Amino acid sequence: MKRDFISLKDYSQAEILKLLDLAGKLKNKKLKSNILKGKTVGLIFQKPSNRTRVSFEVGVSELGGSCIYLGPEEINLGVRETTSDIAQTLSRYLGAIVARTFAHQDVLDLARYSTISVINGLSDLFHPCQALADILSIKEKFGTLKGLKLAYVGDGNNVCHSLMIAASKVGLHMKVATPKGYEPMKEIQTLAQSFAKQSGSRISVNNSAEAAVHNANVIYSDTWVSMGQEEETNKRLNDFKGFQINASLVKAASKDYIFMHCLPAHRGQEVTEEIIDGKHSIIFDQAENRLHTQKAILMFLFKK
Repeated sequence: MKRDFISLKDYSQAEILKLLDLAGKLKNKKLKSNILKGKTVGLIFQKPSNRTRVSFEVGVSELGGSCIYLGPEEINLGVRETTSDIAQTLSRYLGAIVARTFAHQDVLDLARYSTISVINGLSDLFHPCQALADILSIKEKFGTLKGLKLAYVGDGNNVCHSLMIAASKVGLHMKVATPKGYEPMKEIQTLAQSFAKQSGSRISVNNSAEAAVHNANVIYSDTWVSMGQEEETNKRLNDFKGFQINASLVKAASKDYIFMHCLPAHRGQEVTEEIIDGKHSIIFDQAENRLHTQKAILMFLFKK
């Protein structure tokens, strides 16, 4: 029976830790595989991409397979052709699908109608591939996940949602700080709290960047204006004043804190140059780890 990778909520703590272990072995060259030999993975992308597209194409190649990129010009989900027809047709050609969409429902529909594994490369609700790479990056730096304090400061968006799920699954404490009106969805908060009870994690949401960063081991930021929100730019830049990661704010963090950002970043907006390009920043380790965790996901799915 096929397995999809739509959200980390669908994966147990043991499975997530297995994926991290697998990614670490792949990264450290302790494991090699050609599990995708003779397989083609389709990349259905409604949004432009740097890290997601390149890391998946390289990862599939390193596992012995090949990729075909299907942008909005080739496939316009549900417009020129029904998502059901697209999913069932591509299932006859491909070994798996990576979908990067605006609407999360499109990813769910692809998974529902396809007979091959579907990986969520990003949707408006979740970004699980990014979150998995993030927790691998944290584990690399501190040697553990349990008991660490993660401060997420910014928009309660898809990245925040997936980080909340990931943290609550593996026992990582997480404080989210957003301006009023930009909090993560209530349903995601409730879901994360339910997982936190099982793992011993503590998850909280408030409107104070200072409170979130206090004694934090990890400070995480994301863009204030995501793709598709360009018309809201001026309002968002005004609303997010006071939520910039800067030298003054990080004074409250642990001395050995690390700064994380999923990129692309806007220096001078959500974070200052001295922080994102400073000694505490691990943004390019994060970016690299997208490759290793996605290879681990592919190996996990194809072994099922």
